[in-house]
Amino acid sequence: MNKRITEAFAKGKAFIPFVTCGDPSLDVTEKIVYAMDEAGANLRALSGGVTTDKVFDMVEKIRKSTSIPMVFMTYANVVFSYGVERFCKKAAEVGMDGMILPDVPFEEKDEFASVAEKYGLDLISLIAPTSHERISMIAKEAEGFVYCVSSLGVTGMRSQITTDIGAMVQLVKMQKDIPCAVGFGISTLEQAKKMTEQADGVIVGSAIVKLCEKHGAECVPYIKEYVKSMKDAIR
Repeated sequence: MNKRITEAFAKGKAFIPFVTCGDPSLDVTEKIVYAMDEAGANLRALSGGVTTDKVFDMVEKIRKSTSIPMVFMTYANVVFSYGVERFCKKAAEVGMDGMILPDVPFEEKDEFASVAEKYGLDLISLIAPTSHERISMIAKEAEGFVYCVSSLGVTGMRSQITTDIGAMVQLVKMQKDIPCAVGFGISTLEQAKKMTEQADGVIVGSAIVKLCEKHGAECVPYIKEYVKSMKDAIR
């Protein structure tokens, strides 16, 4: 299990912000990551919006200035077309800590997981509000942390989250002592606080993407303020 990811959850409830690389530009993305770090984010999820090599170059630059854990969240085809071995090797070299591949089902993860493990990267597992048997099966082999999907459907902010997160987390913990972070739809301080009463951390994406969309190249201070307020809410 990746050391930086493990340490992130050892410091209390983790706030995991998500940003799309290249939105609105790679230069701004880099500044956003630094601002999030300063605001108290525990872990960074980076989604590719530009060429893979340009993202790797940016990560290499960021890693010289911060030790915050970072994971890629991307489609399996991005990794596959780059070359699974080549991608994982490069990701490790530039200082990434893991990756999330939402479109890879549990039954097909070995093709990626074995190579990721070889280079010290955690392949983060996702669990959805589905059958208990499936959650238990996925939890047994999970690495880094478990991404608990709070609601079914597409990503985006939700006014209400009705899933029994506590029950999902309990099922995971029965199988493995591993942190659980909740994502999909969380945007408000109240939601974040409620989720971390039941889980080890929260993942927030759409609300940050909206700030990028609203403020463009001037979004950095707004995102920093938002991340700080969310982190303060879950302390």
